[in-house]
Amino acid sequence: MRVRVQAAPFDLGAESVAFAEGAKGAGAIVTFMGLVRDNGGALSAMEIEHYPGMTEKAIAAIAAEAVARWALSDALVIHRFGRLAGGEAIMMVATAAPHRADAFAAAEFLMDYLKSRAPFWKKEIGADGATWVAAKDEDEAALNRW
Repeated sequence: MRVRVQAAPFDLGAESVAFAEGAKGAGAIVTFMGLVRDNGGALSAMEIEHYPGMTEKAIAAIAAEAVARWALSDALVIHRFGRLAGGEAIMMVATAAPHRADAFAAAEFLMDYLKSRAPFWKKEIGADGATWVAAKDEDEAALNRW
């Protein structure tokens, strides 16, 4: 299980191949990459802040829960911080399990957690100024199903 919080971009293809090569014996691998939504071109950038150390620890704890809950053989979470443009990769989740149902469920669980509870603060910057991104009811509802 690995968690990386980084400013630098990542290569989904290279990360996926490296993850799969290390997932010996898995019957299923699920990967997901989230992108910064550009809101129809209105977004100039998104700034993501976090507390180093605290963020990694929180994500590692939820990833460990996913590994135990769905008997994953491996999990990877990458989340970026700093200034990102619309369309840039913001995060990646990969899960490996003996069966696809566990790999998909664990990946969704991790994505729902990252969206609603991971300790990141996001500010959208557009032509009209900057706005902090507030929690959304639908994101909380998605997390509450677990």
